[in-house]
Amino acid sequence: MNVEKFSYDNNIVRLFIYASLVFGFVGMLVGLIMAIQLYYPELNLGISYTTFGRIRPLHTNAVIFAFIGNIIFAGIYYSLQRLTKARMYNDFLSKFHFWGWQSIIVAAAITLPLGMTSSKEYAELEWPIDIAIAIVWLVFGVNMIMTIIKRREEHMYVAIWFYIATFVTITVLHVVNSIEIPLTLFKSYSAYAGVQDALVQWWYGHNAVAFFLTTPFLGLMYYYLPKAANRPVYSYRLSILHFWALIFLYIWAGPHHLLYSALPDWAQSLGTVFSIMLIAPSWGGMLNGLLTLRGAWDRVRTDPILKFMVVAVTAYGMSTFEGPMLSLRGVNAFAHFTDWIIAHVHIGALGWNGFLSFGMLYWIVPRMWKTDLYSKKMANLHFWIGTLGIVFYSIPLYWAGIVQALMWKQFTPLGILQYPNFLETTLQIIPMYIMRSFGGLLYLTGFIMMVYNLAVTIKLGTFVKDEEAEAAPLLKVKDEFKRGLIHRWLEKRPMKFALLSTIVILIGGAVEFIPTYLVKSNIPTISSVKPYSPLELHGRDIYIREGCNNCHSQLVRPFRSETERYGEYSKAGEYVYDHPFLWGSKRTGPDLHREGGKYGNLWHFMHMEDPRTMSPGSIMPPYPWLFTEKYDRELTPRMISVMRTLGVPYEDGYEKFANDDLEIQAKKISDDLLSSGADADPETDIVALIAYLQRLGTDIKSKPANGK
Repeated sequence: MNVEKFSYDNNIVRLFIYASLVFGFVGMLVGLIMAIQLYYPELNLGISYTTFGRIRPLHTNAVIFAFIGNIIFAGIYYSLQRLTKARMYNDFLSKFHFWGWQSIIVAAAITLPLGMTSSKEYAELEWPIDIAIAIVWLVFGVNMIMTIIKRREEHMYVAIWFYIATFVTITVLHVVNSIEIPLTLFKSYSAYAGVQDALVQWWYGHNAVAFFLTTPFLGLMYYYLPKAANRPVYSYRLSILHFWALIFLYIWAGPHHLLYSALPDWAQSLGTVFSIMLIAPSWGGMLNGLLTLRGAWDRVRTDPILKFMVVAVTAYGMSTFEGPMLSLRGVNAFAHFTDWIIAHVHIGALGWNGFLSFGMLYWIVPRMWKTDLYSKKMANLHFWIGTLGIVFYSIPLYWAGIVQALMWKQFTPLGILQYPNFLETTLQIIPMYIMRSFGGLLYLTGFIMMVYNLAVTIKLGTFVKDEEAEAAPLLKVKDEFKRGLIHRWLEKRPMKFALLSTIVILIGGAVEFIPTYLVKSNIPTISSVKPYSPLELHGRDIYIREGCNNCHSQLVRPFRSETERYGEYSKAGEYVYDHPFLWGSKRTGPDLHREGGKYGNLWHFMHMEDPRTMSPGSIMPPYPWLFTEKYDRELTPRMISVMRTLGVPYEDGYEKFANDDLEIQAKKISDDLLSSGADADPETDIVALIAYLQRLGTDIKSKPANGK
């Protein structure tokens, strides 16, 4: 038999491993700082770059795309070469992918603290970086697909199915969600507005979790768990069912993030139904992983790698059961906007993604450096410290979520809110926040132990940059499409497999998007809703820059507890000029959709200067720079023009005198503040922000507040 000699590229795997360790530490450290800021606001440091609102997206992007992203690429580059019996298609493309991805991460680390954000959760990066992501991601995809095409193995193993689905789906998600019109080099407005923007964002947001934090990790599970256990995958047929059912059902589930919102009911119901159905394929994958360990359970007690992987797969099962339960209307009404959701997310992040990553690293590094792991005892200790970290992180937040929901909804026997002041709830859960930060510290400590353990292992070993291998070439034999062997036929054809995967994931998105965009009655208009004034547009941009939407929602749900606390429930037609939408996903502070006119201008002025003067015990940081920094009036004409392009009905030529209206409204607010004893320059950010806050929710009142 003719045998071909070739080599595996271990260097690209090594680079991604190093990057994942560096950015993992940074991302977790920022997360710990944020956790402490929630009960010790002084840690915001009084400077704009380190406030909770600005570093929260830094944390999520660093952990998801820097730490987890680099782990995914390391795991794929290592496993794909061995599954295909081929070196990566092109070494240059591999290196371009690595350095391009790290450049994107650095760009995110610079721009997000500077307040350059689109505000969309998990997609905060601005348009030039979005373009760079698309280019680098396509390079990765071409390199991967071409490697699969030139493989020396006839059939594509199950892990490769998940890698392909990850590539095609993330491509679609990123492109659709990132359609925006630039205002400046690092500022843009979403092409979608209000309800439509919310649907697109959570179609993206939910499926970013599905196809960046789940499907590639399932591929890694199907490769590294059998390798670590030295056992074959439990069921090939279950793998097929798991894969196709998962990628078809997942894409429909995004609207369950928007229950009781202004989204049309039919879309909300679709999200709920498909979320419930997701339990079946998700648990099928979990059982396929756990049952792979049959006959190897005695090793789990002593092998830290298997310990990490077992807990990871179990956490996957827990989070994929809890997610569908949270999509039930009754549960969602109770838990949404609370810390329960933060606990739920971190069971998946810390348990599923984190622990599987740790197990994979402990398995790969000794093999690439041709040595034994430096300390199995230290790895076992890491496992127990990390597990305790998850427990101390999640349980207090579940408890906090229950406390929040009960207090928000509690009425007295006389039928009035028991706790009308939102801050009363916040003060009750401070002890839970302290315990949560202790859990984060434990988890980070375990991570540092792993880095040390791997560093010593690397030092003791000898790295093989190009690992020699040999395999027989793939013989191209024409085979017929046979009934009963459909999937075997498909596994030999990567391009057809990728095309079919794309069609499967597009169905759900099309069914949800087309009616929402083409049937105008789905988003009814309200005649009293008018476009934002020029000053309010500037204020809205400042609100987004400071990350206020990370702590405040702008969505009053149709519950008596919310309408009593905030005012009239939110209508779809109120958001038709919101590019982007700002509904939020967590209430660390109260909802702001009916904030307009609730307090005077002086209250907002003093609240932003020092929140505790107006709300004793508040955990919100002060914003002193708003009183000195000035919004750019020269951008006003361009802002009006871009908004008109997006369909906002500003009259033709309005950009020429928009600043005249801006000056009138700014002077009115400034004069009102001065009459109350507060001196504010009309051109400072605080005046624009107050204008925006005073506008919120006023359009459906009898006399809309337009600032004139």
